[in-house]
Amino acid sequence: MKKMINSPDNVVEEMLQGMISAHPDYVKRVDGCDVLVRAQGSQGKVVLVSGGGSGHEPAHGGYVGKGMLDAAVAGAMFTSPTPDQVYEAIKAADGGKGALLVIKNYTGDVMNFEMAAEMAADEGIRVEKVVVNDDVAVEDSTWTTGRRGIAGTIFVHKCAGACAEAGGDLDAVKAVAEKVIANVRSMGMALAPCTVPTAGKPSFELAEDEVEIGMGIHGEPGTHREKIRSVDETTAHLLDKILAEGIYNEGDEVAVMVNGLGATPLQELYIANLKVSQVLAEKNIKIAKTLVGNYMTSIDMAGYSVSLLKLDAELKELLNAPADTPAYKQF
Repeated sequence: MKKMINSPDNVVEEMLQGMISAHPDYVKRVDGCDVLVRAQGSQGKVVLVSGGGSGHEPAHGGYVGKGMLDAAVAGAMFTSPTPDQVYEAIKAADGGKGALLVIKNYTGDVMNFEMAAEMAADEGIRVEKVVVNDDVAVEDSTWTTGRRGIAGTIFVHKCAGACAEAGGDLDAVKAVAEKVIANVRSMGMALAPCTVPTAGKPSFELAEDEVEIGMGIHGEPGTHREKIRSVDETTAHLLDKILAEGIYNEGDEVAVMVNGLGATPLQELYIANLKVSQVLAEKNIKIAKTLVGNYMTSIDMAGYSVSLLKLDAELKELLNAPADTPAYKQF
């Protein structure tokens, strides 16, 4: 294993310290917790709390800031944060208007965030939650009942965060999040596995000429393995599965995200995006916004995912609203 770390056991701790050192105007740490909150606080608004196992950077701490999250909880590598950590995040972020928990659909995350919501409710904090399940690859898989939550989660952060920043109440912010979840679909592929530092070896094996289609962001199995094909062929296959959901129709407007999983060069992501734009143009689906880059990674996995968000006037306005976080800036 080759990694630029000091100790496998200290990766999350030193990463959080490094983020705070790099972005003190954006984030601060909750004492005694692996939780980042807005440096200037979040008084007078609904707050968004998200998180999960570490290893998906810049998610989730990179999205703490104006127009997106108010708190992010960092579990151990690929391990759900504890209910106590999530509870501390809710309390630290609470601005007096309630909290929305944005949870990716993994069994541990759902269970622990729900327990934290109950603990916060006992303290008089109103908490609502949504569960993101945008991955169309498989219905049930490792760590998941139902579809997994992957990169489409970033669109939930952005649109619900914009609604909260504009003064929306908790019911309105939750409704926006639910609308995004209903209209976002994603699917990914891997060329090479990731290596969890404490494990010291790749999480799965692929032959030199083999790829995994539809794998999860923790290295969970996908739909199948196949011989590597061109990026055009692979991207077309991912889009076929997404479009087969039947929610994207001729004349619709969408936002596109081509998301790197950690080790894929940006030039390759842009080539994949070219194919996405060509396929959607052929189907007369208009692209209103495109995001290309590393938004929801899997440590050092090579590969990418494609996400589509169907837009209406409300979601388009929220997606284009100002945001300023370490990993997402839009003015």
